Order: sequence, then C-alpha cells, then structure tokens
Amino acid sequence: MVTLPRITPMLATPGRLPLPGGDDRWAVETKQDGQRAIVYLPGDGTLELRSRSGEVITRAYPDLLDIGGALPGAGAVLDGEIIALDEQGRADFERLHSRMGLVRAPAGAVERTARRAPAHLVVFDVMFLDGRSLVGQRYVERRQVLRSLGLEGPSCSVPGAATGRSAEALELTREQGLEGIVCKLLTSRYEPGVRSRSWIKIRNTLTVDAIVGGWVPGRGRLTGLPSALLLGQRDEGRLRYIGSVGTGWSEPERADLARLLSVAAVSTCPFTPAPRITGARWVLPRLVGEITHTSRTRAGYLRHPSWHRLRPDLAPEDTG
Repeated sequence: MVTLPRITPMLATPGRLPLPGGDDRWAVETKQDGQRAIVYLPGDGTLELRSRSGEVITRAYPDLLDIGGALPGAGAVLDGEIIALDEQGRADFERLHSRMGLVRAPAGAVERTARRAPAHLVVFDVMFLDGRSLVGQRYVERRQVLRSLGLEGPSCSVPGAATGRSAEALELTREQGLEGIVCKLLTSRYEPGVRSRSWIKIRNTLTVDAIVGGWVPGRGRLTGLPSALLLGQRDEGRLRYIGSVGTGWSEPERADLARLLSVAAVSTCPFTPAPRITGARWVLPRLVGEITHTSRTRAGYLRHPSWHRLRPDLAPEDTG
C-alpha cells in the first residue's frame, strides 16, 4: 500500500466571459453541481473520500467503494465531484443533499438512501500517481495522464473538455439546465488550497421579479437593517414563499430598503402557507425586487439568489 500525500483542493474564482487572453488559452469543462471530493486510492483496492474541508466522507458513499480497485498497485490522489443524477442524466443537487449528511448515520439508513439516490464520481484532475506528484505539471499534461487511467464505469467518469468554445459551451449548459462552466488555463499548475485565477467558474444566471413579504433583522452593525429579505410570487391568488436573499446590495441600498420596509410593516404574515423563519418581520407585499439565481429546487425555492435591483416600475400584480 502506497503512502499518499494529503492535498487540499484547488478552487476556482468566479468570473465571466470573455476569458483573459482569449479562448485559445483555456479548456472548458461543465460545472458539476455536487459535493467536491478528493479521492485517495492507496492501490490496495480501498479508497478514502475527503470533502473540501478535509472531513472523511467515505462512509456516506458505499456505492463508490468499487472505484478503489480502479488503479491496482499504483496509488493515486484524484480531484472530483460527487453527483447524483436525475432521470435525464443531469446532476441533481437535491438528490445528493440527502446523502451528504449521512457520514455518521446507521449503515442501514446509508444503504437505503444510496438505493434511492445513487452517487456518481466525476473525476477532473490527478495530482499524484504511482509515487510521483503531478501538481507542478500543466493542466494539459495532467489531463493527458487522467484520460489514460481508464476511469470510466457505472460509478465514475472523466468529463469532456473543449478548447476555444467558452461562449458556445456556456450557452449549451444554459439550454440543458446545467449550472455553468469551469474554464481552466491550459498552462496552469495545480495550486492546492488556492482560489486561483487560473480556474474561472462561470454560472448561468436567471432573473425573477419577486415580491418582498418580510425581512430578517441583522445583528451588531446591522441592527435595524435587513440581513435578508423574504421573497414570494403570486400563485393562484396567494403569495407563495420562494426563499430569502441576503446578498447583492450595497450598504446605501440596504439602508434604503430598511426605510421602505419600516413604513410597510404589518403584524400578519402575507405568505400562504407561512414559512417558519425565526425572527421574521412581515411587510405589506408591495415592494418588487429583481433577483438573480441559478435554478430552483423542486419545491420552487430559489438557488443561489442575489439581489439585483429594486423595481419601483413594477406593481406586485405585474409579477409572475
């Protein structure tokens, strides 16, 4: 059995197109919507999975244990993403979420959940192989090594990568309802633990006009100001809660929102059904905001919401 080095995952920096220096300098991969995992294969048929924080999460994914025999005797450290697929073969974070908290659950519960939501490992980098560190090699060289390992099967795969087609790839992921793309500089080295500009993640964003039905007060320096706004949409005559937003505004915008919320205060919840939110304060549902988000959960809640702007030109009845 090979002694493997502990490696912290390299992180991508959020960005947008066009890419610095032009498309020809970058490889483009589909951004996976799952749980990041560093995979340790000592070469004896076993494996260890560690999360981005370094926690050992192997026990939560017994359906990935067969990957331990993929590289007998070699010893490897791989970087990837654990996903769960929906009926269309797309990564479904909600399905995976039911697996992520099972590290300390009874074995029976883990196995039952694994049958309902099978996991799949997408391997996109190799940092150590057969006693040799590869972190100093360029992306294109590591990619060539990775493709040569034959990591294709029911429980793992290597994603495709294209060069010079970032805009096309982003549009394709948008059409397919995927999260976005990750662009990787062809000459980049693997930088453990670094949020690097050599990897740029670009998310597809959607917008929705949402009605503000309440807010959650901040603490400390934010006392009296909103830390989050509670959002809704009209649905068959009722205001249905679709989630909260707590990012995207400047401090002057936060202060302006606080003034608007104070004059609209009411004692009863405008949402039907009422969400259970500790410390929530309710307002007349007359303010409309434009919210960016990446997708929705099956229950209709916004994922990765961010405040974009107030829409004083829209009345609540104009949204939907």
